[in-house]
Amino acid sequence: MFKAILIDKNATSYNSLVTDINEEQLPEGDVLVRVAYSTINFKDALAITGQSPVVRHFPMVPGIDFAGVVEESAHPNYKAGDKVLLNGWGVGESHWGGLAQKARVRGEWLIPLPKNFTEAQAMAIGTAGYTAMLCVMALERHGVTPAHGEVLVTGANGGVGSFAIPILARKGYSVIASTGRPQEEEYLKLLGATSIISRAELSEPGRPLQKERWAAAVDSVGSHTLANVCASIKAEGAIAACGLAQGMDLPTTVAPFILRGVSLLGINSVTQPYDSRIEAWKQLGIHLDLSQLSDITREIALSEAIPASTDLLQGKIRGRLVVNVNE
Repeated sequence: MFKAILIDKNATSYNSLVTDINEEQLPEGDVLVRVAYSTINFKDALAITGQSPVVRHFPMVPGIDFAGVVEESAHPNYKAGDKVLLNGWGVGESHWGGLAQKARVRGEWLIPLPKNFTEAQAMAIGTAGYTAMLCVMALERHGVTPAHGEVLVTGANGGVGSFAIPILARKGYSVIASTGRPQEEEYLKLLGATSIISRAELSEPGRPLQKERWAAAVDSVGSHTLANVCASIKAEGAIAACGLAQGMDLPTTVAPFILRGVSLLGINSVTQPYDSRIEAWKQLGIHLDLSQLSDITREIALSEAIPASTDLLQGKIRGRLVVNVNE
């Protein structure tokens, strides 16, 4: 038996609780992992609270990320004792996830834990930092350089924003942080932002084409915010879009794309090919200052994960929550 968060639903209720699970209840997979750490991402919080239909099958163990040690393996790439890492692949949505002391998954979903990260550090980064790195890599593939001008990061106090800012800053970009929490200005500048703008500047309906302000952007918000960002990017600039904190809609026009040549780059962190995941984590090891992780993250116990999910959705959490599933 081991501890896990289990979500269940019936005709009248939606429940999340920490409970004991038998190993035999775990879903099919060719690798059994003893989990050390997981995280709470925006998607995990939606799943735990039931505020959005993230979970596709019930009962479900949430947690789209985990790091731990292989206990048993029938996969040729892994053996007992290997340290591994997982991000995405529908884990925590359609396959039992990482907010548990054990997980059984398909070996092709895993990558070896990079040697320069501990399990706790890898989960401090998690899907948020990994997605931020994918966004920066996409902008660079598009040809964006520091010489082109400022880069906007929306949702700056969230998980992706808290990593996009320091990664971009270490690469020499001038970073503008958009946030609804002006009291966090000192924190955002500590991460590397050069200036702060209010979320309110971007969150309401705006004109389809606006003054050119930024060379590029990393957006985790969507909806009107992303529409206004598209309308304000400089000619031939690009936006890496990876989230929907404000909404799934995109109320914009073709004007920025056909009159300024703006590119909207979609970032799918869930099913990235193995080589792309390896490269993203390699780049994180190069361009992320691990000493900043303590400023970005807070560690909590598995028993604290459920109430913390509500706090995250209410905008009360700065940066990242790392879950020690064995406490």
